[in-house]
Amino acid sequence: MDLRVPPGPGLPEGLNIPDAELVERFSRSPGPGGQSVNTTDSRVELEWDPAASKVLDDTQRSRLLARARGPITVVSHEQRSQHRNRVAARERMAERVRSLLAPPPPPRRPTRPTRGSKERRLDAKRQRSRTKQLRGRVQD
Repeated sequence: MDLRVPPGPGLPEGLNIPDAELVERFSRSPGPGGQSVNTTDSRVELEWDPAASKVLDDTQRSRLLARARGPITVVSHEQRSQHRNRVAARERMAERVRSLLAPPPPPRRPTRPTRGSKERRLDAKRQRSRTKQLRGRVQD
């Protein structure tokens, strides 16, 4: 079952990662569970190496490698069943790949505060000062 990454910023058509490129490892899950907690390998570790992937173009590969710095690994052990942990790990991997492939936000253009915003800020400071002055001791 291939991993489907939905379309998003930097990924207009989405992405289909073949199952052969994904490495799944199973182990015993830590923490509380039930009767089968010590007998089933319900923890799932999903790994994908974008450097060796055939589904990425050059710009996507360079962006992923610059941000991820190696293979992408996702772990899921919240559920008691291995199947549900596999589904959760695949969803996390798809979201992680999608967020790593998103382009960086545009640079911030520095702006100055407007005259109105400065006046409102100073008015608020004056009002706050008056409020605090009224909290003093009462003079007879």
